[in-house]
Amino acid sequence: MKKSINILYRGSLDSCNYDCDYCPFAKKKNTRQELAYDRDCLNKFVDWVQVQKYQLKILFTPWGEALIRGYYQDAMNILSNSNAVEKVTIQTNLSCSLDWIDEANTDKLALWTTFHPTECTIERYVSKCLGLIKKKVDFSVGIVGLKENFEAIRELRRLLPKDIYVWVNAYKREPNYYRDEDIDFLNEIDPLFDVNNTIYETYGKSCAAGEHSISIDEKGDIKRCHFISEIRGNIFETSLDTILRPSPCSNNVCRCYIGYINLKELNLENVYGSRILERIPTNY
Repeated sequence: MKKSINILYRGSLDSCNYDCDYCPFAKKKNTRQELAYDRDCLNKFVDWVQVQKYQLKILFTPWGEALIRGYYQDAMNILSNSNAVEKVTIQTNLSCSLDWIDEANTDKLALWTTFHPTECTIERYVSKCLGLIKKKVDFSVGIVGLKENFEAIRELRRLLPKDIYVWVNAYKREPNYYRDEDIDFLNEIDPLFDVNNTIYETYGKSCAAGEHSISIDEKGDIKRCHFISEIRGNIFETSLDTILRPSPCSNNVCRCYIGYINLKELNLENVYGSRILERIPTNY
């Protein structure tokens, strides 16, 4: 049986069609040359994936919105139809057309979607979600837990089918941001909110990052995770066999879902199972 590895890929794309005031990539545009470079790097990564001996689960975590680009849609379709890929998913604001999904293997495709109330009407976003259901695509729905979003959070949960997981990204930039009643409300929406609303002390702790999960950038450089800068090798030059190994976390804290899911003491594989990259608990 092939060993399963989680890959988080983040290319050079750093542009977005949305203008969220808390995001550094809001309304930023890449040049044609920058997009061409990102496309060439992505295509090279896709080619590499298809000749691997491992069973790969891939999560694209772009700085900005990738699915409005046809070459990312093509990559999702190719990878979802690849024998080397067990699952492929991507973080998206869901502003793209859904027509491209018709060429995907939806048994392997999943989406990590996020609703941005200042950029899209809730009716349009929910309509897109219902379109995903019709196309039989697994997906989760997220929203940033800003207090000004609470009414949108309540309405989002009301409008979506109950078997669609709605998660809330805790706002951690301000200490003690939430009152007790705020936390109670958000836990009603997202039963795993407390897990996210935590800054984990991780230095020296056992972590699957670098052992069962790696981060890859547009150049093919391999890091343990997005939040540790040490480069372990390059996918085009180094065998993963020489890179994958257990090692304790070298950061003092971990704040983000795509980091702390690898913290072994949390045992989150028991919560999410095979859908941990698309952020869907097993009981949804």
